[in-house]
Amino acid sequence: MSDSVEEWQVVRRGKGASRKFKSHHQIPPASACLSEQLDVQKLVRRIRDTVSELRVEDLWLQWKNQLLLATSTSLSRPSERSETDAQQDKETKGTVQQQLECVCYGLGSFSSCVSARYQLAMLLLLLDAGQIPPKNCSLYDPAFSSAERDVLRGLGLTVLTENEEGKRLATKPTLFYLMHCGKALYNNLLWKNWSPCCLSLVTIIGNCFSGIRERTIERELRRDYCYISKAVDLCEERLLPCPSRLIDVFSDTAVITFPSDRLNKLPQSTWTDSPEPQYQHCLDLEIILKQTCISTSPVKGDR
Repeated sequence: MSDSVEEWQVVRRGKGASRKFKSHHQIPPASACLSEQLDVQKLVRRIRDTVSELRVEDLWLQWKNQLLLATSTSLSRPSERSETDAQQDKETKGTVQQQLECVCYGLGSFSSCVSARYQLAMLLLLLDAGQIPPKNCSLYDPAFSSAERDVLRGLGLTVLTENEEGKRLATKPTLFYLMHCGKALYNNLLWKNWSPCCLSLVTIIGNCFSGIRERTIERELRRDYCYISKAVDLCEERLLPCPSRLIDVFSDTAVITFPSDRLNKLPQSTWTDSPEPQYQHCLDLEIILKQTCISTSPVKGDR
């Protein structure tokens, strides 16, 4: 492929250095952008080629193992409560896994950005590994063109029409795929699920929370993104591997879970005072809000 992974250059950063992320509406660098006119069928083939490319990588096997490890606990609890017979548990295992849902925000324009296309390919592989039917994976990004939405639907995925601002309540085990999204989106998701019951159902593949804390002034993190600030000490992070040639695609990514035993040990006051985030002091909010969808350009990142 002319836009293969070899196009990526190695980027070296010192400890704690901030990453530079692209706006959804900015023109990506030439090394990561396709200039040709969008052809839906051609793009679908390119995505499937990228899936095949990643499937044979050691990277994929490690990501798959980490995902299955992270989701095994939440997926096994229902069967443990409802079945005692080993054979019945085996027969219902598939049904339990079918209940796992997936939500993806902030993927970006995958028709023009190579990084976003590799992230989409990885998402498709994760859905297969977690036995999540494509229709149970919902995606939203205001950057999607109508043709890109057609591509996603053609892949069997569900395209959301409403900007949820990340405020999606998990009522069943849910994988949130949030690659290089802004802090506000993570913070909104945590706020909406700020209870032991809901957080235990949440699995996130996205920016490492401990890395966000390292790159953010502490007083600003506590003031503007208090749920991320609190979640760092509540969650369990499994850092995912990233080869140097894909550093702009998958670096600083972790599987983040919230173990029930850790959540249940906290005092009730941890959960009672949980106001909705307002972001009054944030000049660079890194998210498109519902009322500003037309005029505001989002920033895909965690600066």
